[in-house]
Amino acid sequence: MIITKKVMRNVSLTAHPAGCKRYVQQQIAWVKNQAQNGVDARYPKPTAEMLPRRVLVIGGSTGYGLSSRIVAAYTGGADTINVSFEREPAEKKTATPGWYNTMAFEQQAQKDGMKASSVFGDAFSTAIKEETARKIKEELGQVDLVIYSLASPLRNDPVTGETYRSVLKPIGKPFTALSVDLGDDVVKQATIDPATDEQVQDTIKVMGGEDWMLWIDFLLAQNLLATGAMTVAYSYIGPRITYPVYREGTIGKAKEHLENSASALTNKLEAIGGKAFVSVNKALVTRASAVIPVVPLYMALLYQVMKEKHIHEHCTQQIYRLFHSRLYTKDEIPTDQEGRLRVDDWEMLEEVQKEVERRWALQKEGQPLLQGDLDGVMEEYEHIHGFGFPDIDYQADIDPRIV
Repeated sequence: MIITKKVMRNVSLTAHPAGCKRYVQQQIAWVKNQAQNGVDARYPKPTAEMLPRRVLVIGGSTGYGLSSRIVAAYTGGADTINVSFEREPAEKKTATPGWYNTMAFEQQAQKDGMKASSVFGDAFSTAIKEETARKIKEELGQVDLVIYSLASPLRNDPVTGETYRSVLKPIGKPFTALSVDLGDDVVKQATIDPATDEQVQDTIKVMGGEDWMLWIDFLLAQNLLATGAMTVAYSYIGPRITYPVYREGTIGKAKEHLENSASALTNKLEAIGGKAFVSVNKALVTRASAVIPVVPLYMALLYQVMKEKHIHEHCTQQIYRLFHSRLYTKDEIPTDQEGRLRVDDWEMLEEVQKEVERRWALQKEGQPLLQGDLDGVMEEYEHIHGFGFPDIDYQADIDPRIV
């Protein structure tokens, strides 16, 4: 079949296997080149003896989770296990990009002498935790690092069976602000109705730290965490422009719960000399962030400003910096006053945010976006779904089951 790009309400409905493979290959190539040759002076060379050798990534098929697998494998030679929920391909239907990404990564990692495998299914369920535990015992013995990088619209409680659904809404009152759709540079006004109290609590249940804690409790009970093991969950704070829909909204409440869970987990990990952290990362195009109103406009302005200042990063560069200038260095792990790791520091530079705010004030409803990089945002969105690579023939007939 000819696989074409189909996007509805900022959600891509298709993925291209050859393009997803190319995307993964590019990320691997950048990491290998940086680790071996230090081509970009902004990023340190790895401290090899400190790096984790056995890594579990919960949500490791796209975005920051995928980048975590790539960085762990191609700077420290780590064996990795991914847990993610994917749709496999059919004769006339594409798989999720995460499935194609995972196949591409694991084939390459195995070819390069590393163990790499996955558990596909509902990461919130007890059954998948048990299956993952068996795989760790059989393939790795224990793990040195657990990355928690889930972004899900719903969660089935493994104890009660109740289903919780997350929402992207403000709290207390409606929020109205300017925004753009991917692929359309006309600035629009978006209004989001406030969440109910039940929706706030449901979002915390889905996107907060409860399941992260269940995972670590389970792994501890099974003696699957090595001495000194660390766990990191990914979060985002962002600028004041997006606070009402993000930090002060339902997602923000869930992220606060996630962050509060880190200290509780560190207390639990003391027995094995381990620690838990939340890493606050930069705004980047992911399948999750693209559907949050207001955020695409902010990212378009942010990308342009950071590119002009030569400090823009993609997912894998961010995680490389997290590993090699935060988690695994000979220095004490640097955190903010709340104990969080901050790799959003370049995004949140005062000079960057002031310029983004200046450009935000220029935008007018019904007018084209000014002084932003929507093309760059859209290109990144296409790439994470396997589209937009100039050397791939997207008119070619291809079997979506190809791996």
